[in-house]
Amino acid sequence: MPKPLEGLRVLDFTHALAGPYCTMLLATYGADVYKVEGTGTEDMGRTWGPPFQGGQASYFLGINAGKQALAINLKSAEGIALCRELIAHADVLIENMRPGTMTRLGLGWDVAQGLNPRLVYCSISGRGQYGPGRDDPAMDLIMQAASGLISMTGTADGDTARCGHSVADITSGMFSLIGILMALRVREQTGRGQFVDVSMLDSMISAMASNFANFLGSGVSPRPLGTAFSTIVPYKAFPAKDREMVIAAASEKLWQGFCEAVEHPEWAADPRFATNPLRVKNREMLEPMIDEVLQTRTAGEWGRLLAAQGVPSSPVRTLDEVIHDPQAQVREMFPVVEHPTAGPVVVTGAPIKFSETPGQVERAAPLPGQHTREALMHLLGLDAAAIDSLIARGVVK
Repeated sequence: MPKPLEGLRVLDFTHALAGPYCTMLLATYGADVYKVEGTGTEDMGRTWGPPFQGGQASYFLGINAGKQALAINLKSAEGIALCRELIAHADVLIENMRPGTMTRLGLGWDVAQGLNPRLVYCSISGRGQYGPGRDDPAMDLIMQAASGLISMTGTADGDTARCGHSVADITSGMFSLIGILMALRVREQTGRGQFVDVSMLDSMISAMASNFANFLGSGVSPRPLGTAFSTIVPYKAFPAKDREMVIAAASEKLWQGFCEAVEHPEWAADPRFATNPLRVKNREMLEPMIDEVLQTRTAGEWGRLLAAQGVPSSPVRTLDEVIHDPQAQVREMFPVVEHPTAGPVVVTGAPIKFSETPGQVERAAPLPGQHTREALMHLLGLDAAAIDSLIARGVVK
């Protein structure tokens, strides 16, 4: 069956995580993604290990599945000229270099739109393409701190912590995908592409809309609460007999169900806990009471009792448990692809399911320059002799 983005040609000048995550999703849903790396400098993600599989960083294998790789000498005039030819035949270009880098290479939006007025050109950066912070360096950790996330992530004692996954990178990668698709929708109506400016800082502010809403309403900066939530109780991790589990009783109906499940129906009638605002006010009294009760049974036992009352809960699972979860398996979230040096590689699957045009990971992450020859034949119509000449002159590899 066709995929949603089949036939879309994407030039991928990205590295690290935010951009590669976006282009991996584009490839999963059918776009032809051509990852452009230099002949001497490659995506820094190729070095982010251990672990390694078949000489390839597991990190890179997991973030670049589905793509084809070209190696072009970006320090030569011929290499830049070749990139310009590719731009003329592309639908989308995405890059996440420091602001101004693509312009200095001669591949910026001002040049690209002249070569291809239909091109959608997406740039991801730390703080955007304009403003006083435009040139400040950024990585995921920096943006977690700069956005305010780290200030409210950590233990209830006040120790801050980085979010366990690269949330700033992934969030900006997702917003980039959304921006690209919206720009393509506009192109359907106008026939013209446009520049898509995605900032990691902007992305985090938008993704943290509920946090900012609470602050703007109260004027009080949130403090770290561990797994707890500032405006709902009980809504956190609790110690069961064998392991931690999380419980989310986010409504009065769920609170009553929770009290029934833990065999303390009198809590629901207690005037100190009668409403969620009162439970939030008295959390330091209520949460230790819940801790004591939950330690009498295993997480599995509590899970069944809570489920019978419709109360959401889950053990705090490890990644190994998630990979072997029957639900994740039936949803095909960990497919296997074959890599030329690493062999069978497990990657993450398509997160959005379509009834008519499903996405699928069809190829492993590429080796450097693995598809240079076939990509130039397909995109530019070059024959073998022309490509051999480019290789001999060091323009491509």
